[in-house]
Amino acid sequence: MRPMLSRRHVIADDLRDKISSGRIKAGERLPSEAQLASDYAVSTATLRSALAILHGEGLVEKIHGKGNFVRYPLRRITYLGGGLTPRMNPSADSALHVSVRTTNLRAHGQLIGLLGVSANSPLTEFLCLSHEGNSPHSLTRIYVPHELAPTAVPAESQCYGVVTAKLAGLRPPLAEVRERVSARPPTPEEATTLRISSASAVLAITRVAADRTGRVVEAALLVLPGDRTDALFITNHVTHEGTSGE
Repeated sequence: MRPMLSRRHVIADDLRDKISSGRIKAGERLPSEAQLASDYAVSTATLRSALAILHGEGLVEKIHGKGNFVRYPLRRITYLGGGLTPRMNPSADSALHVSVRTTNLRAHGQLIGLLGVSANSPLTEFLCLSHEGNSPHSLTRIYVPHELAPTAVPAESQCYGVVTAKLAGLRPPLAEVRERVSARPPTPEEATTLRISSASAVLAITRVAADRTGRVVEAALLVLPGDRTDALFITNHVTHEGTSGE
């Protein structure tokens, strides 16, 4: 015998059916939470619990100050690691827009250890928020010693690679890149910025790059929505043809 569903699951199932059938279309705003609670004859807390299920499934997103909206179909994001330049491939047929905010600051907290610098050393932060259409795609914070920071990084670009190319122009050649990948809940700021549920997981990637002297010249903190992200690492083994003594 099928167990009886709770009210929040009944509501979530009904809204999910309306979305999948097209009765509520992608990009459309749902009625207010108060209106939905009245329509389903439940408390606001129960209604929000039902919406949290849909948030976790990536069907609905909550935009601060505007309400709950049906998400457009989510595209997979692939983070391509293992190289000297980080790459992200959202999809072949969609344009990626990146906004960049540049801030000068002093080394503090985890930045001291990541970059191997003393407290209050001058750094430059590049905060990169990428969008795929109207949907937030990823959040990246890049930190470099201030003297290695370019001054001509565009505030808007079509590609994340434009930003990394500008950074590479001033730094010395890289000799080592360390990448740490972990899954964790988003911070409140990350959940709001990426329009994801606080109950969803994010893929957090810490990337530290050093030059041939061992000096760390760049540290990047990437946050990618876990419901649509893959991390791919490819290692190429170098083989030497022929051996001495033959």
